[in-house]
Amino acid sequence: MSQSEIIKTEVREKVRDTGTGKILERMILPAIAAGGYSYKTQCHIGERFGGGKHIIDVVAVQADWKEILISLKWQQVGGTAEQKVPFEAICLTEAVLNSSGRYSKAYLVLGGEGWKLRDFFTNGGLHKHLTHSDFVTILTLESFLAAAMKGNL
Repeated sequence: MSQSEIIKTEVREKVRDTGTGKILERMILPAIAAGGYSYKTQCHIGERFGGGKHIIDVVAVQADWKEILISLKWQQVGGTAEQKVPFEAICLTEAVLNSSGRYSKAYLVLGGEGWKLRDFFTNGGLHKHLTHSDFVTILTLESFLAAAMKGNL
């Protein structure tokens, strides 16, 4: 690989690595703690269907030791993150269903202003397409923060 190819690769990697995921994670952790939950971050919870590790952004732990999965998605400008929402909802549903009761619920949190379909997702638009949609709740960042701070996850 030539020097210019190495530099182009490094620039592409820096452009892709915006750090918004870590920022979003740091934003929700105080709300989770304020709601009385303990938490773990960046947890390997098994395999995604179709293959690959399923790493969850945050696992909130309730007083009864049941765990709540929290997946975070940030969309500042229009892009492909919206196409990932249904797949993530399916993966979260699978994780809850296959956990033998360890995971009681999952949340998919949508932050940022670049979502064209945010209202569709957060108002239950995927429910008719997902058999077990009751296991996954899709919320805006603001709605999630309010629920977490009140201990209502």
